[in-house]
Amino acid sequence: MKKNIKKNFTYPRIVAFGFGILILTGAFLLSLPIASRNGEPVGFVNALFTSTSASCVTGLIIADTYTQWTIFGQIVILFLIQIGGLGFLTILAMFSMLFNRRIGLSERNLLQESVNSLYIGGIVRLIKKIILGTIIIELLGAALMSIRLIPKMGVGIGIYNSIFLSISAFCNAGFDLMGRYGQYCSLVGFQDDVIINLTICSLILIGGIGFFVWDDVTRNKFHFKKYCLHTKLVLLSTIAITIISTACFYVLERNNLMKDMPVSTRILASLFSSVTPRTAGFNTIDTAALSPGSKFVSMILMFIGGSPGSTAGGAKTTTIIVLILSVFANLRNENELNIMGKRLENNALKRATSVVTVNSLLIVASILFITTIQPQLPLTDISFEVFSAIDTVGMSTGITRQFCVLSRLILIFLMFCGRIGSLSFALVFTEKKRQTTIKNPIEPINIG
Repeated sequence: MKKNIKKNFTYPRIVAFGFGILILTGAFLLSLPIASRNGEPVGFVNALFTSTSASCVTGLIIADTYTQWTIFGQIVILFLIQIGGLGFLTILAMFSMLFNRRIGLSERNLLQESVNSLYIGGIVRLIKKIILGTIIIELLGAALMSIRLIPKMGVGIGIYNSIFLSISAFCNAGFDLMGRYGQYCSLVGFQDDVIINLTICSLILIGGIGFFVWDDVTRNKFHFKKYCLHTKLVLLSTIAITIISTACFYVLERNNLMKDMPVSTRILASLFSSVTPRTAGFNTIDTAALSPGSKFVSMILMFIGGSPGSTAGGAKTTTIIVLILSVFANLRNENELNIMGKRLENNALKRATSVVTVNSLLIVASILFITTIQPQLPLTDISFEVFSAIDTVGMSTGITRQFCVLSRLILIFLMFCGRIGSLSFALVFTEKKRQTTIKNPIEPINIG
C-alpha cells in the first residue's frame, strides 16, 4: 500500500501539492488583520489572489502592495516570492544541507527535475551554487539600487526597498513598493534612471536564463564552444529576443508614449519594455496606454517567457526553438532536428508541442470564460491579463481590479498552472506509467 502511494506521488504531484500548501499558508497570513494597513481583513479570495501571485512569482495585484499591506504583509509577500522563485524543493534541500541531513537518490531525482538539470550527477553541488549565487546576485542588485533609493527615501527605507526590488526582480515577480509615489505606478518614476533600469533588467535576465545555464557558464567561463547545446541556445535566443523586441518597442512607441522623451530615455524604456514581459511585470511606461502593436509584442514575449529551470514562466525559449526547428525540418523534408552540429532527442518535439498546445488551450478557454462572465471589459485587455497570468508575468492594463470573484479565480488557476508548468499540471491527473509492446495499426490522415 505504502509502495503504491509513493509510486503515485510523482514529481508533478509533489510540486502541485507543495505550491498549493505554500499558497494557502500565504493566503491565511495575508488575510489576518495585521497584514492590512487599515486593520481590516481583505477577504480570503483577495488574500488568495495575492498569495498565488507572489508564490507563482507573477505580480498581478488587486491592491497596491505599498498602500494595502503592512510591513508584516510585505514581508510575507517577499518570503512567498523568494520561495516561489527558487522552488520549495530547493529551499527544503537547503535546510537539509544546513542540518547535515543526507539527500537520498529519490530526493536527488526530484531536485534534478525541479531545477531542470540535464544530469543527476552533481545535483547537490548545483543546489549549493544556486543558493549561494542567489544570495550574492540579490545582494549585489540591492547594493546597486540603494545608490539611487537611499538618497531618495532615506537609509532604512531605501535599503528595505532595494532588497525588496532586488528579490522581486531576480525572481521575476514584478512586485514593488513604489506606491508611496502613486498607487500602481511601478517604476514609471525611474524611466530615465540608468542604474535602476539596467540593474532590474540584469536581475530579470539572470534569473530567467535558468540555473543549469549558470552552472555551465561558471564552469566554462567565457569559452562559448565548451558550453552545452542547451546553454548556447538559451543565451543566443535571449540576446536575439531582447535586441529584436527592443527595436520593436522603439519603433512602435516613438510617436506614442515615448514621443516627448529624449533618445537615450527612449532606448532605455524600449530595453526595459522588452525585458520585463519575460516574465517580470515591472513597467517604466504606462502599460494601459501602449499601442495595440506594443501590446501584441508584449503578449508574444509573455508567451515565450524565460528559459527552463529558471525563476521565469512562459512556454520557454527552448520550446519555441524546437518548434521553429521542426518547421524548417519539415520544409526541408528532414527526419531529424539538427542545430549547431547536434541532433535533438526524439522526445523534444513531442514535449514542446504538448507545452504550447496545453498553454494555448488554457489561454483560449480562459479568455472565452472571462469575456462571457464580464462582456463589458475590452477583449484586448482581457487577453493581456490572461497571457500575463498563465505566463507568470504580472504586467497589467489595470483591469485586474475590475475582475469579479469568478474571473479572479480563473486568474488564480492560470497563475498556479503557469508556475508549476501547464504540462506538469495536466500530468497531475493523467500521468500513468504503462509499458506495452502492443501497437495499434497505422492509418494515414491528411495534415495541413
